[in-house]
Amino acid sequence: MNKDNISKSVIRRLPRYYRFLSELEEQRIDRISSGRLAEIMRSTASQVRQDLNCFGGFGHQGYGYSVPKLKEEIANILGLDKNHTAILIGAGHIGTAIAAHMEFNKLGFNLVGIFDNNRDIFGNDINGLKILDEKTLEDFCGENNVEVAFLCIPRGAAPEIVKRLYDAGVRCYWNFTHYYIQGDFPDAIVENVHLSDMLMTLCYSMNELGD
Repeated sequence: MNKDNISKSVIRRLPRYYRFLSELEEQRIDRISSGRLAEIMRSTASQVRQDLNCFGGFGHQGYGYSVPKLKEEIANILGLDKNHTAILIGAGHIGTAIAAHMEFNKLGFNLVGIFDNNRDIFGNDINGLKILDEKTLEDFCGENNVEVAFLCIPRGAAPEIVKRLYDAGVRCYWNFTHYYIQGDFPDAIVENVHLSDMLMTLCYSMNELGD
């Protein structure tokens, strides 16, 4: 299986499969057909089979899919058991909410540090982690083998912070800023989150509905 040939659209559907399978498991449903899974996914049975066949299948004719087994296989594909070492930069409203409420240990990450440049909040506790001084970033990254940074800082502060992180060996970013990281660091792995873009898209859809 050559994962390089798997489309991004398939990869982006995998978390949805995992989420729905988790809900089915909570309901004590042990197996499911491709047709029923397609209904839940708002897709088609052929699309479900095609997606899963990219990774080797996992179903059995006449039986369907084992919910726990398929969930486990998708978790392995996504690497949810890896516990990549992560830090969060920016303990404002968004950063604090993410650090306090995201179950990173179930999503493939281990959040080990939270940083900010506001000395008034240094030492404050968020979900068991103390807010640290941003000036200590490089030393912390080196000592803890940090792999990924969650960026919850203003756009203007992002270029300098990313340069420092990149020089410290961090190559992966969950980016809530509007800074285009890959423009300056083409080999970086980035997942951008543009909340305003999503809201404008919602606004467009609502306007189209009203026309």
